[in-house]
Amino acid sequence: MQSVYDIRKLLLKFGTIIYLGDRLADLEMMETELDELFQVNIITKEDYLQAKMILKKEREKTK
Repeated sequence: MQSVYDIRKLLLKFGTIIYLGDRLADLEMMETELDELFQVNIITKEDYLQAKMILKKEREKTK
């Protein structure tokens, strides 16, 4: 996983499509969805941490 697009593809595997029309809101919603998927052990810790890091970097670029 190397980009926000990859995170979107991961979330899509679980039926989650996120498009709110606001880039920052999209990133925050993706992070919330990742948190929930990780809490119920649907995604691995490695995928979770990697996705969180990508989202953090993307939020900093977007601000």
